[in-house]
Amino acid sequence: MSTASAAGPLLSVQDLGVTFGTADGPVRAVDGVSFDLTEGRTLGIVGESGSGKSVTAKALMNLLPSYAEVEGSITFGGRDLRALAAARERHFWGVELTMVFQDPMTSLNPVKRIGEQIAECLRVHLGRSRKVATAEALDLLERVGIPEPRKRLRQYPHELSGGLRQRVVIAMALACGPRLLIADEPTTALDVTVQKHILDLLDDLRRERAMSMILITHDLGVVKGRADDVMVMYGGRTMESAETPTLFGRMHHPYTRALLETIPRIDAPAHTRLVPIPGRPPSPAEVGRSCPFAARCRHRIDDCLDGVPPLVPVPVGAAGAEGAEDASHHSACIVSVGSDGRGDS
Repeated sequence: MSTASAAGPLLSVQDLGVTFGTADGPVRAVDGVSFDLTEGRTLGIVGESGSGKSVTAKALMNLLPSYAEVEGSITFGGRDLRALAAARERHFWGVELTMVFQDPMTSLNPVKRIGEQIAECLRVHLGRSRKVATAEALDLLERVGIPEPRKRLRQYPHELSGGLRQRVVIAMALACGPRLLIADEPTTALDVTVQKHILDLLDDLRRERAMSMILITHDLGVVKGRADDVMVMYGGRTMESAETPTLFGRMHHPYTRALLETIPRIDAPAHTRLVPIPGRPPSPAEVGRSCPFAARCRHRIDDCLDGVPPLVPVPVGAAGAEGAEDASHHSACIVSVGSDGRGDS
């Protein structure tokens, strides 16, 4: 997948692989993932739990455990992130590249006041004085929409609701003015109304600060109106990638279509049943000899079990009119699934 401009992408990930050693042998959690992200754009990474989304994000953030074996290249603004990690560059992550995690409670120190935690980021990375850092922390709490921000500065994480804690984590992530923000399932365990407020806030802040963003979610509906590009992952691999209008206009991969069918629609008749994806996501140890989705795919044919389909450009038109291909739309499937959900090989 590529959204690169003439000046080159802000982030470029090429053939990323992450392998964990286990008692049962090596397990490949991410396998050959590649994408480019241009400055100012949002990439949505979508897939079920275990698809490799969070492992990919942690590889970008240099947060994988020491026993993880990482392959491939990751460059940010022309800098090699793996080389920066080896050099223990402490003022890169958290400054130019930051992350908002799923559970805000585990991201915050339970014995430190909110104001101290935000100010600490500014003091450590930017060298702010205590007074200046506290003033900037107050401004950040106001900017992320926290009511009574001066009062919140002196409170502890357990005194705030889940939605307010997530806003605090977002304030911390934005403290040093990052160029790229990774939001990994940022609305997990929040009610629907709060989820929308958090997602709208992230989108507004991205536009205001001209940041790039990677939005990780299991819900295709979340990325439809908020991401410029979408990458669908399953079994540690990229199943389909495209610009968002293209993906929703003519989905190619059966897994992408299956994800969409699991989302409730407000325009559907009352009591319409959702269409669940049968079976369960594969263990990373089970992936590698055939299409990762083959065991759960209702469009499977015999050829799907004969090796892992490569990620290739999708033909334009149902039958690939005149052999034309869309260079921005890729799919790892030998069966085309049209908008009606029917498959054509």
